[in-house]
Amino acid sequence: MNKILLLFLLLFLITSCDDYLDTELEGQYTTSTFFKTKNHAISAINATYQIAAFNSSNNNLWVFGDVASDDTIKGGFDGDQSDISLVDAFLVNPNNGPIRAIWQHYYEGIARANSVIYYVPKIDMDVDLRARIVGEAKFLRAYFYFHLSNIFGSIPLKTIPALTPDELNVPLASVETIYTQIELDLSEAATVLNVTSDGADVGRATKGSALGLLSKTYLFQEKWQLAAETAVLVEGLGYSLTNLYRDNFNVESENNSESVFEIQHLTGQIPATGTYLNQWFSPSLITGYFFNAPTQNFVDEFEITPAAVLDPRLDYSVGREGNLWVNNEVFDPLWSPTTYLSKKQVQDPGESPIGDGDLNYTFMRFSEILLIKAEALNELGNTSQALIPLNKVRIRARESYLYDPNLDGFGTIPENLLPEVTSTNTSVVRTAIRHERRVELGLEFHRFYDLMRYGSVYAEQALSDTQFNYALHRYFPIPQSEIDSNTNL
Repeated sequence: MNKILLLFLLLFLITSCDDYLDTELEGQYTTSTFFKTKNHAISAINATYQIAAFNSSNNNLWVFGDVASDDTIKGGFDGDQSDISLVDAFLVNPNNGPIRAIWQHYYEGIARANSVIYYVPKIDMDVDLRARIVGEAKFLRAYFYFHLSNIFGSIPLKTIPALTPDELNVPLASVETIYTQIELDLSEAATVLNVTSDGADVGRATKGSALGLLSKTYLFQEKWQLAAETAVLVEGLGYSLTNLYRDNFNVESENNSESVFEIQHLTGQIPATGTYLNQWFSPSLITGYFFNAPTQNFVDEFEITPAAVLDPRLDYSVGREGNLWVNNEVFDPLWSPTTYLSKKQVQDPGESPIGDGDLNYTFMRFSEILLIKAEALNELGNTSQALIPLNKVRIRARESYLYDPNLDGFGTIPENLLPEVTSTNTSVVRTAIRHERRVELGLEFHRFYDLMRYGSVYAEQALSDTQFNYALHRYFPIPQSEIDSNTNL
């Protein structure tokens, strides 16, 4: 399978460090010698994609998407990565390591995207390719800002390279201002990106990627009509649910019909382009760190029939007692402090080095587009129409029994398994959609953002076993390193 090779290039672009601005840039390229050719443009955008990949522990998105939520706890040994435990308990301060890491890492991605957007239009090259590369950079800038604004709230908005020391010191912009920029970037990107990515371009952002994130951005702002309309546009691009839910988390079925934006990983490269998540989420038996351990509360969210048949998505998502781990060993509950481990981002270590995994991370799947559409329609009062996309997700899940020969009872859907939602009561369907998002997208680093947008009552109830207070902890603190270096903060 072709994948983008996420090149770690020594671009030597102007970054956020004041020292670099006071000295002569050193290395193979400077800003006066780079961004001159088509290959330079391609190398620069590839380096921007690299920030989104999980080949650096600085990309700790799982800490803020899962561990901060009610779906998982830190896991691992008590003293290992103890700062993550403080995020888990909402006892952080601005010197917290994970907070500093993701802030600096994603702002590096923004800096790279800004350089592409600023310099590539000046390159004499194929105009369509040039426009597409700039569109990809705008998508990635929006992707980084989407995460940063959901984690930190009001943050500095940087849209051009910092060409002078003063331009490093950018004041805070409101969440509304950040979202306005995200909407602009994604709308412009959608007009120039390819409808599909295949061959050597597999994994690059597409029109569907831009519109998909745009629909989610609208949803998070409760712009229900725009969210629904944009989700319909994504539907029209030809995406479809895979027959088997599990196929969204296997190397053999990556970049499938359901993938809207998938971050590529490739093992065995120099420098490394594989994922570290494989090692961080695996049991110590195979030299893993067993982080991101699912909670009992998350496991209990999955539906069970009167005959004790569970939603099959549970065992596709979670390692638990009595079932096989990804390497076909019987799962031992002692492998985890919660007796559970996340399976979605791990693979058999026999397939690739455990710390250099080959498994992609899918940020957005078509099932989420369906759930965005369902939520938006329901909030608009069109509840009967909202049931259609909601039930498509449930039908696919229960039909695992028609496609997975490893399921006990394969060939027949168990009675009363994941029945279709039929209520047309807005509140009842809202609860059903929130439940469906949790089980369908669980352990994919989305849950904390959902908790926060659902509001204080929902969030505080979900996080009642922590120190969480919505007024105090809706957003994490800006890192002290940024406060110290940015004079406009």
